[in-house]
Amino acid sequence: MNVPEFGGNRYNGVKLDFSAALNPLGIPPSVKKAIAENKQRWADYPDPDCTLLRKKLSVYENIPPENIVCGNGGDDLIFRTICALRPKKALVFSPCSGEYSRALEQFGCNTMNIRLSAKKNFTVTSEITEFIDSETDMIFLCNPNNPTGEVITPYTLSIIAEKCRRTDTVMVCDERYIDFIYRGEKYSAKNCFGSRIIIIKSFTKIFSMAGLPMGYALCGDEKTAEKIKNAGRIYSVSGAALAAAEAAVKAEKFLKMSRKYVAVERNHLAEELTRLGLPVFPSKTCFLLFQCELPLDKLLLKKGIRIKNCSESYDLDDGYFRISVRMKDDNDILIETVEKILQTY
Repeated sequence: MNVPEFGGNRYNGVKLDFSAALNPLGIPPSVKKAIAENKQRWADYPDPDCTLLRKKLSVYENIPPENIVCGNGGDDLIFRTICALRPKKALVFSPCSGEYSRALEQFGCNTMNIRLSAKKNFTVTSEITEFIDSETDMIFLCNPNNPTGEVITPYTLSIIAEKCRRTDTVMVCDERYIDFIYRGEKYSAKNCFGSRIIIIKSFTKIFSMAGLPMGYALCGDEKTAEKIKNAGRIYSVSGAALAAAEAAVKAEKFLKMSRKYVAVERNHLAEELTRLGLPVFPSKTCFLLFQCELPLDKLLLKKGIRIKNCSESYDLDDGYFRISVRMKDDNDILIETVEKILQTY
């Protein structure tokens, strides 16, 4: 069996999986309890409108429930957004997840991929507004970006949002990793929310619910939300995922603990990789992008450790790798193994 592109820590002898960017603290205890106590919902048809969850999210996000669409994870909502709005011309800015381009191409969209500058740490700047014009139907921004972990500054985001407003361009902001950031709300597109803005969020990453995918879209326009909702399957979210998400919305203490833990371990990993002479890009979320001239992914895989080769998934050259933050003992094993490999080669 081939190791899946995402995750796969149980295949081919992989003991430690640093490729899946999930909360190292796992699923919150309150969520586990909700899943166990709601087994009947596993058998029943789920609420197709996700009514209770949308009410809870409305309070949590301070967005009307009519402007919220729930789906089977972030990728599901990206596909549904494109399916609903059918853009003819769209912009993506790499390095970023290939999911945007794949979805756009499936719906016949002319996609322009703008390469960000490595000298500027692949950061999105206001310079990208030069590519947005009246013929641009949609742009995708990932904030914080995957695989770099860097954020778009609030000022830059406001400039891009204003350009999109003037050109009547839909700005889709993928904020699936923003909950890992302390006071991450200041970086959110909600601060420049408007009728042409769609924000994609997810429980999968911050609550480590990869097996129970659950995401939601915040739409600046109620009609847009209705279109996205109708573009997907009627029962897009399982009863188990709904029970888990309804409990997760209230897990504020767990969120605070997770942000603190991830920040400490991320900084530790960055310091150790830098000590080993490997260039590390600045990150504010649960993973790090770094460079190594060796085929480090293949060498680590021989040791039972899996990392992400970014040339395969993120339109980067060879030598770029992404690692997620895991528990301290695991992170120490990774650094120790990388150091031995560098000393050997």
